[in-house]
Amino acid sequence: MRVAILDPFSGIAGDMTLGALLQVGLDPEWLRALPTTLGLSGIRVQIREVIRGEIVCQKVDFDVPPQPHGRHIDDIRALVAKSGAPEHVRERADRAFVSIATAEGEIHGMPPEEVHLHEVGAVDAILDVVGVIWGLDLLGVERVYCGAIALGDGTVRAAHGILPVPAPATLKLLEGHPVRPGPVGSGELVTPTGAALVRVLSSGPPPAEYVPVRSGFGAGTKDFRDRPNAVRVILADEAGVVGTTDELFELAADIDDMSPEYLAAVADGVRDAGALDVTLLPVTMKRGRAGTRIEVLCRPNDAERLEALLLTDTTSIGVRRRAVRRRALPRELIGLAVLGHTISAKLVTLPNGRRRAKPEFVDVQRVALATGRPSQDISRLAAIAAERYSDA
Repeated sequence: MRVAILDPFSGIAGDMTLGALLQVGLDPEWLRALPTTLGLSGIRVQIREVIRGEIVCQKVDFDVPPQPHGRHIDDIRALVAKSGAPEHVRERADRAFVSIATAEGEIHGMPPEEVHLHEVGAVDAILDVVGVIWGLDLLGVERVYCGAIALGDGTVRAAHGILPVPAPATLKLLEGHPVRPGPVGSGELVTPTGAALVRVLSSGPPPAEYVPVRSGFGAGTKDFRDRPNAVRVILADEAGVVGTTDELFELAADIDDMSPEYLAAVADGVRDAGALDVTLLPVTMKRGRAGTRIEVLCRPNDAERLEALLLTDTTSIGVRRRAVRRRALPRELIGLAVLGHTISAKLVTLPNGRRRAKPEFVDVQRVALATGRPSQDISRLAAIAAERYSDA
């Protein structure tokens, strides 16, 4: 399985990561066309080779005409939704911006939808986030890992005045991820966009073994005399067994005083907030009362936030947390042609090397409604179309 390993030895930012992706094979013409793809006019993309600490790096800059100073989260989400990017790319980009708005809202004591994203709402930040997530997808990357992040030191001037490094919202986005302060005198090394990308993309620390395929460096704006200010991206193939083993957290709460429809809404909200899986199970509680256990599977850096969400949005007064290990088989999304429509299917590689494909029900239902055919008919036709991919 093709993976990307982020090596933020001098911090991380969206434009730095874009530069590194160009060095490992991302098409520069695709990046130059990205503003037009997103419906952003008058923007010129500059790509140039620079030296940082004796290392050749790619530097990406966006020449942006005068724009509104920042945007609200709803404006950014609407822009991402109409970008034309694949659904899974839009979903991750949306999650990145929501995570930034949520972190800013917690810092300033306001709901995420009321937060005015100053630096992150700018055009170049939007291009950074969408470009990195979409670019990784175009490079065939199925999983992203990230090493310990150098945070920098000192203070930084932001829209809200002078703030400590890392800025409060940036640090909140990195909760649960390994970081280290310094180097001394470096100033801010991690931007909110860089931290948000790590939050939504990283599956944890790099694997113990991998096979490097290609590596590249993306330059930051600062140019230190004694060290390269760059982020390194390594494209690699994972070694060992088929699939990956992730160290995750499982959150659980037992509830006996909420209506089922409200619990279902909580489950949907937790999924939207970044949970990997959410399950509702019937349980018998004290004195024979019927209840429901909500179980949430999540990445370590999401555990604290999702735990707080469960305590806020349910009537539970306690959430259990335990570390679990999950083995996930390699999978990819493919498109199946059915009656002139495209149905997404998940193609999974099994431990014995064989493959199987399963059509996505939401697409089956959509095509059934569009064609007036029963869902069972569409599902059968999709299964037939999937046979050329499957051998299980």
